[in-house]
Amino acid sequence: MASSISLLVLLLTNTALLALALRLILTVIRCRRNRKKAVGFFHPYTNDGGGGERVLWCAVKAIQEELPDLDCVIYTGDHRDATPQSLTARALDRFGVQLLCPPKVVHLYKRKWVEETSYPRFTMIGQSFGSVYLSWEALCKFTPLYYFDTSGYAFTYPVARAFGCKVICYTHYPTISLDMLSRVHSQSSMYNNDALIAKSVFLSRCKMIYYRLFSWMYGTVGSCAHLAMVNSSWTQSHIKKLWGIPDRIKRVYPPCDTSGLQMLSLKRPLDPQKIISVAQFRPEKAHNIQLEAFALALKKLDVEMPRPKLQFVGSCRNEADERRLQKLKDQAVELNVANDVEFHKNVTYSDLVSLLGGAVAGIHSMIDEHFGICVVEYMAAGAIPIAHNSAGPKMDIVLAEDGKQTGFLAQTIQEYADSIVKVVQMAEDERLTMAAAARKRASKFSEQKFFQDFKAAIQPIFSRSSE
Repeated sequence: MASSISLLVLLLTNTALLALALRLILTVIRCRRNRKKAVGFFHPYTNDGGGGERVLWCAVKAIQEELPDLDCVIYTGDHRDATPQSLTARALDRFGVQLLCPPKVVHLYKRKWVEETSYPRFTMIGQSFGSVYLSWEALCKFTPLYYFDTSGYAFTYPVARAFGCKVICYTHYPTISLDMLSRVHSQSSMYNNDALIAKSVFLSRCKMIYYRLFSWMYGTVGSCAHLAMVNSSWTQSHIKKLWGIPDRIKRVYPPCDTSGLQMLSLKRPLDPQKIISVAQFRPEKAHNIQLEAFALALKKLDVEMPRPKLQFVGSCRNEADERRLQKLKDQAVELNVANDVEFHKNVTYSDLVSLLGGAVAGIHSMIDEHFGICVVEYMAAGAIPIAHNSAGPKMDIVLAEDGKQTGFLAQTIQEYADSIVKVVQMAEDERLTMAAAARKRASKFSEQKFFQDFKAAIQPIFSRSSE
C-alpha cells in the first residue's frame, strides 16, 4: 500500500513538473513569435541617481539617434512615478540628457526578488536567481528584438536568449571579481566579507567554495551576451577572465558631463574652502572613511586657518540608504565636525553643477571602484580629486596629463587626511595648475566620446540583425 502511494505521488509530481515545463516552453514560443522591433532596457531601478542611470539615458539617446526606427522600452520597477514623460524629464533634470522622444515603459512588479534585503545570506546568488524571475516577468510582458541590460544582471542573459533576443549589456562592475576571491582567501574583512567569516578558517573555506561555484555560474551566463560593453580597464580585465568572450567585449568609458562642467571657472571661493563628495549613500562608497579623514585633517590644520567644509551629495534608493545617511549625520556629531559638514540628498542636476563649481577638491573612497564617474566630474569641474588608489581611478582616471599631476590617490584615513591638508594649504597658482591638468585629463571621458564609442560598438550587432 505504501509503495503504491509513493508511486502515485511520484507520478503526480512528474506530471506537474512536465505540465509546468510545457507551459514555460509554450510561453517562450509565443513570445518569440510576437517579438517587437524594439530595444528593451532592463533597468529595474530608474531612480537610483547614479552613474548607471546616466549610462541608461545616454544609451537610450544613442539608440534613438542611430536607429530611429527602433522603439526604446524601459523595464522598471519604479511603477509609481515612472511614465514616459516623467522619465524623459528626469533624464534632463538629473543628468542633462535630452532624449529625442519619450521611451515606452514596462512596469515590473516582482522587483522585491532582486532586493538585497530579501537575502540576508547568500545575497549574490539570491539576487541573481531573483533577477531571472524578474526578467521572465519583463520578457513575458514585452519581448523585444534586442535585450539591453544596463544594471549588471548577467543571469538574465540566458532567459533573453531563450526568448530570441540579441543580448547586449553595459557592465559597470562584475557581480563577483577575482579581488573578492582573493580577499576571502586571505580572510580580509570588508563590507562584502563579514568579520565573523573573515576570522574563521572553516567559514572562509566554505565561502571560497561558494564564491568559486558562483564565479563559474557567472562566467557561464555572462558568455551568453552577444556584446558586452565594459566601463574601464579594471572591469574589462575581470570580465575577460570570467566570461571568456574577449572578442565580444568592448571598453566604452561611461558618459561624463565634461563639456558643461568645463565651463565652470577654475577659481573658487576660499572662505571657506569646500570639499565635495558625490556618491549614492551605499555601504561600498565608504562615506565614514571620508568623514574620519576630514575630522583628522581639521586637527592637522593651523587654528588660524579658516575651517574647510565637507559637502556630501548623494541619493538614497531605499530605507537602508536613508538609515545609512542618518548614521553618517550622527557620526559627524560624534566627531565634533557637524558644523563643518553639509548633507545634500537627491539634488537636481543644476544644483549638483553649482556645488561642484564651488569645490576646491572632490573626495572618493570606494575600494575597487570600477570606473569613478564622480572622480571625472570633479576633474572636469576644476575640483582636485582625492580618490582611492585602486581600479578605475588608479588605472584610467587620475593619471598625469602632459607630465603634470592631476590629483591624489589614497588608501588609509591618514593618507586621505594628508591629501586634504595638501589641497587646503596649496598655493593658489599651484592649485590652478593642477586643476587645469585634471580638467584636460577629464575631457577624455566626455559624453561625446561615449556616444562615439557606444555607436561603434553596437553597429555590428544591429547591422548583422538587419541583414
